[in-house]
Amino acid sequence: MYDVKTFNAIAQSGLDTFRNDFEINKTDDPDAYLIRSVNLLEADFPQSLKTIVRAGAGVNNIPLDRVTEKGIAVFNTPGSNANAVKELIVALMIATKRNLFEAHQYSDEHTEADVSQRTEKDKTKFNGTELAGKKIAVIGLGHVGSLVANAALGLGMKVIGYDPYLSANAAWRINNKVKRVDTIKKAVKSADFVTIHVPKNEETIGLISTPEINEMKDGAVLFNYSRVGIVDNKAAVKAIRNQKINHYCTDFGEPIIADNPKITITPHIGGSTLEAESNGAIQGANTVMDYLQNGDTTNCVNLPNMQVAFETAFRITVIHQNVPNMVGQISTQLANRQINIENMANAAKDKVAYTIVDVNDLNQDDAEDLIHHLNSIPEVYRVRLIKHQ
Repeated sequence: MYDVKTFNAIAQSGLDTFRNDFEINKTDDPDAYLIRSVNLLEADFPQSLKTIVRAGAGVNNIPLDRVTEKGIAVFNTPGSNANAVKELIVALMIATKRNLFEAHQYSDEHTEADVSQRTEKDKTKFNGTELAGKKIAVIGLGHVGSLVANAALGLGMKVIGYDPYLSANAAWRINNKVKRVDTIKKAVKSADFVTIHVPKNEETIGLISTPEINEMKDGAVLFNYSRVGIVDNKAAVKAIRNQKINHYCTDFGEPIIADNPKITITPHIGGSTLEAESNGAIQGANTVMDYLQNGDTTNCVNLPNMQVAFETAFRITVIHQNVPNMVGQISTQLANRQINIENMANAAKDKVAYTIVDVNDLNQDDAEDLIHHLNSIPEVYRVRLIKHQ
């Protein structure tokens, strides 16, 4: 029996996904956390905790280095809220170019009897432009970016994409009419719209700043629906003041961008739809089960992604440092106990590696002794023994 502790409100559809051998919130020493945006950066983690699954994309609320050293695998649910974010971007493109915010404010302030005559006279001040024929630069062509790019094409827009890390699977999702370029400056050059859909890391902080903004068309609209810090907000405010940017829309508020009529701040609602929350919860629940019962690490953010068919009686998984001779040390421990290896897989991600060993003949005494000695290797973070279901 496994126990899962939830934080925030996890959609019931996700909780209903768990099979009978999983209990929800029965103990303070769970095997897994299923979370959304709860801040765990200063949290203490129980020894029992084996995985943290974020029902959403961002994991900047989890101390990755610290939990990795505790042998805790961290996952997210990429793509679960992609359609929600795409639809919000499309809605904001229309709203900003048709001056809907200003038009609503005008109508709200002019409710007198002759409103129809007044609006007929004044409505030209709200004349907007259509999206068809406009150029949009999509920075990051993963789950969200690819949907935005394809939707923009459907609206008759010219789409330029930039993503130096585009995977083969992601490439299949993108319409071949999307023109891909090899630099951000080429992508944003003369763009009417620029939208950012990349993860937050050392390489992407300040990704869009003054040099990139200067390449855009005068009066461009900029979107940041990835993470705070990816767009340099000081540069965005300056560009609005200089009328280089006509509007800036973001899901992440900061004091520097507050109270500016040319900046629309939404309260982190990019992925906040009933459908997206359900998708993330269901995907998160399946991720918890796949990792705890099979050792699969698909969509893991701090371990290499591995999915190995589990066809033996037992599976041993080892999270360890990515240093020489680890596989040798692990296999030697099994050989010393005359345990035959049926299948073995190993992969690394940066400084961390993950090894899967499948065996059939393993008695209780050998298992306990083996796990003890594997855990005694200084470079090992965690060893798990999984019985085939």
